[in-house]
Amino acid sequence: MNRLRNIFVIVMVVTGLMTQVMASEQNNISNYYRASNNPPVDIITEQKAIMIAQQRFNGRVLAINYSDNTYRVKILSNQGTVHIIQINATDGAVISAH
Repeated sequence: MNRLRNIFVIVMVVTGLMTQVMASEQNNISNYYRASNNPPVDIITEQKAIMIAQQRFNGRVLAINYSDNTYRVKILSNQGTVHIIQINATDGAVISAH
C-alpha cells in the first residue's frame, strides 16, 4: 500500500512538471506567431491597406501579408492580371505597385 502511494506521488509530480513545460512551450510558440504574423496595434489595419491597394487596382484581393512594417497586397484585377502592391503600414503610403 505504501509503495503504491509512493508511485502515485511520483506520477503526480512528473505529470505536474510536464504540464508546466508544455504550457511554457505553448506560450513560446504563440508568442512567436504573434510577433511574426500579427501587425502591431499602432499601424493601419489590413482593411485600410486593402482599400489603399484597391484605389490603385480595382479587383479581388487574393492575399494580404504583413512583414517588416509593410503590407503586401495581391490583387486580381477585373482584366485578369495579378498586381502586387506594397504599402507602408505606418502611414499608408504606397511603396510599390506592379
